[in-house]
Amino acid sequence: MKKLLGILVLGLLTCNISFADSLRVVDGDTIVLNGEKIRFSGIDTPELKQTCLKDDQEVGCGMTAKMLLVKKIGNNTPECISEGKDAYKRTLAECFVNGESLSKFLVRSGYAFAYRKYSTKFIKDEEFAKANKLGMWAMTFQYPWDFRKA
Repeated sequence: MKKLLGILVLGLLTCNISFADSLRVVDGDTIVLNGEKIRFSGIDTPELKQTCLKDDQEVGCGMTAKMLLVKKIGNNTPECISEGKDAYKRTLAECFVNGESLSKFLVRSGYAFAYRKYSTKFIKDEEFAKANKLGMWAMTFQYPWDFRKA
Protein backbone atom coordinates (compact mmCIF):
# COMPACT_ATOMS: atom_id res chain seq x y z
CA MET A 1 0.00 0.00 0.00
CA LYS A 2 2.84 2.43 0.88
CA LYS A 3 4.49 1.69 -2.45
CA LEU A 4 1.27 2.51 -4.33
CA LEU A 5 0.83 5.73 -2.34
CA GLY A 6 4.45 6.68 -3.07
CA ILE A 7 3.96 6.12 -6.80
CA LEU A 8 0.75 8.16 -6.73
CA VAL A 9 2.42 11.08 -4.89
CA LEU A 10 5.42 10.96 -7.23
CA GLY A 11 3.08 10.95 -10.22
CA LEU A 12 1.20 13.99 -8.90
CA LEU A 13 4.45 15.86 -8.25
CA THR A 14 5.66 15.12 -11.76
CA CYS A 15 2.29 16.18 -13.15
CA ASN A 16 2.40 19.51 -11.25
CA ILE A 17 5.92 20.24 -12.47
CA SER A 18 5.00 19.65 -16.09
CA PHE A 19 1.98 21.96 -15.85
CA ALA A 20 3.74 24.66 -13.83
CA ASP A 21 4.00 28.10 -15.40
CA SER A 22 7.29 28.64 -17.19
CA LEU A 23 8.55 32.17 -17.75
CA ARG A 24 11.65 33.55 -19.41
CA VAL A 25 12.41 37.24 -19.80
CA VAL A 26 14.01 37.74 -23.20
CA ASP A 27 14.60 41.49 -22.95
CA GLY A 28 12.87 44.58 -21.61
CA ASP A 29 9.74 44.17 -23.73
CA THR A 30 9.59 40.46 -24.58
CA ILE A 31 8.86 37.40 -22.46
CA VAL A 32 8.21 33.74 -23.16
CA LEU A 33 5.31 32.52 -21.03
CA ASN A 34 4.44 28.82 -21.20
CA GLY A 35 6.19 28.56 -24.57
CA GLU A 36 4.42 31.59 -26.08
CA LYS A 37 6.62 34.52 -27.14
CA ILE A 38 4.94 37.74 -26.01
CA ARG A 39 6.00 41.22 -27.13
CA PHE A 40 4.64 44.06 -24.98
CA SER A 41 2.42 46.21 -27.18
CA GLY A 42 2.68 49.99 -27.25
CA ILE A 43 6.22 50.24 -25.86
CA ASP A 44 9.79 49.80 -27.01
CA THR A 45 12.81 49.19 -24.78
CA PRO A 46 16.50 49.42 -25.63
CA GLU A 47 18.08 46.37 -27.24
CA LEU A 48 20.10 44.09 -24.91
CA LYS A 49 23.43 45.22 -26.39
CA GLN A 50 22.40 48.89 -26.43
CA THR A 51 24.34 51.29 -24.22
CA CYS A 52 23.71 54.82 -22.98
CA LEU A 53 26.02 57.48 -21.56
CA LYS A 54 25.70 58.72 -18.01
CA ASP A 55 28.36 61.11 -16.70
CA ASP A 56 30.68 60.01 -19.55
CA GLN A 57 30.31 56.37 -18.47
CA GLU A 58 28.82 53.71 -20.72
CA VAL A 59 25.77 52.05 -19.15
CA GLY A 60 24.12 48.89 -20.44
CA CYS A 61 20.65 50.42 -20.66
CA GLY A 62 19.24 47.45 -22.59
CA MET A 63 20.38 45.02 -19.92
CA THR A 64 19.15 47.39 -17.20
CA ALA A 65 15.67 47.42 -18.78
CA LYS A 66 15.65 43.60 -18.79
CA MET A 67 16.82 43.37 -15.17
CA LEU A 68 14.22 45.94 -14.08
CA LEU A 69 11.53 43.76 -15.66
CA VAL A 70 12.93 40.58 -14.06
CA LYS A 71 12.92 42.27 -10.65
CA LYS A 72 9.39 43.66 -11.13
CA ILE A 73 7.98 40.26 -12.08
CA GLY A 74 9.80 38.50 -9.25
CA ASN A 75 8.20 35.12 -8.52
CA ASN A 76 4.86 36.20 -10.01
CA THR A 77 3.32 34.93 -13.22
CA PRO A 78 2.27 37.80 -15.49
CA GLU A 79 -1.30 37.89 -16.73
CA CYS A 80 -1.39 39.05 -20.34
CA ILE A 81 -4.18 40.44 -22.48
CA SER A 82 -3.52 39.53 -26.10
CA GLU A 83 -3.94 42.16 -28.80
CA GLY A 84 -3.06 39.95 -31.77
CA LYS A 85 0.19 38.99 -33.49
CA ASP A 86 3.04 41.04 -34.95
CA ALA A 87 4.92 40.52 -38.22
CA TYR A 88 7.27 38.08 -36.41
CA LYS A 89 4.32 35.94 -35.20
CA ARG A 90 4.86 37.02 -31.59
CA THR A 91 1.77 37.63 -29.48
CA LEU A 92 1.29 41.34 -28.85
CA ALA A 93 -0.07 41.89 -25.36
CA GLU A 94 -0.19 44.08 -22.31
CA CYS A 95 0.95 42.09 -19.29
CA PHE A 96 0.22 42.70 -15.62
CA VAL A 97 1.65 41.62 -12.27
CA ASN A 98 -0.61 42.12 -9.25
CA GLY A 99 -2.86 44.30 -11.43
CA GLU A 100 -0.04 46.66 -12.47
CA SER A 101 0.84 47.05 -16.15
CA LEU A 102 4.46 46.06 -16.75
CA SER A 103 4.53 48.35 -19.81
CA LYS A 104 3.36 51.37 -17.82
CA PHE A 105 5.89 50.56 -15.08
CA LEU A 106 8.80 50.36 -17.57
CA VAL A 107 7.83 53.60 -19.33
CA ARG A 108 7.27 55.52 -16.07
CA SER A 109 10.66 54.23 -14.83
CA GLY A 110 12.33 55.66 -17.92
CA TYR A 111 13.52 52.36 -19.38
CA ALA A 112 10.89 52.06 -22.12
CA PHE A 113 9.40 54.47 -24.60
CA ALA A 114 5.84 54.96 -25.75
CA TYR A 115 5.94 53.36 -29.19
CA ARG A 116 4.01 56.15 -30.88
CA LYS A 117 4.22 54.43 -34.27
CA TYR A 118 1.76 51.84 -32.92
CA SER A 119 0.05 53.35 -29.86
CA THR A 120 -0.59 56.52 -27.87
CA LYS A 121 -1.41 54.65 -24.65
CA PHE A 122 1.82 55.33 -22.73
CA ILE A 123 2.66 58.88 -23.85
CA LYS A 124 1.68 60.47 -20.49
CA ASP A 125 3.86 57.93 -18.67
CA GLU A 126 6.79 58.77 -20.94
CA GLU A 127 6.26 62.50 -20.37
CA PHE A 128 6.32 61.83 -16.60
CA ALA A 129 9.66 59.95 -16.83
CA LYS A 130 11.15 62.60 -19.12
CA ALA A 131 10.05 65.52 -16.90
CA ASN A 132 11.52 63.79 -13.84
CA LYS A 133 14.70 62.69 -15.65
CA LEU A 134 14.12 59.05 -14.72
CA GLY A 135 16.06 56.13 -16.15
CA MET A 136 17.36 56.79 -19.64
CA TRP A 137 16.02 60.36 -19.53
CA ALA A 138 18.95 61.13 -17.20
CA MET A 139 21.37 59.85 -19.85
CA THR A 140 22.40 60.37 -23.45
CA PHE A 141 20.71 57.66 -25.47
CA GLN A 142 19.56 56.57 -28.89
CA TYR A 143 15.93 55.52 -29.35
CA PRO A 144 15.72 51.73 -29.81
CA TRP A 145 14.16 52.05 -33.28
CA ASP A 146 17.11 54.26 -34.38
CA PHE A 147 19.61 51.86 -32.78
CA ARG A 148 18.14 48.94 -34.75
CA LYS A 149 18.45 50.86 -38.04
CA ALA A 150 22.14 51.64 -37.45
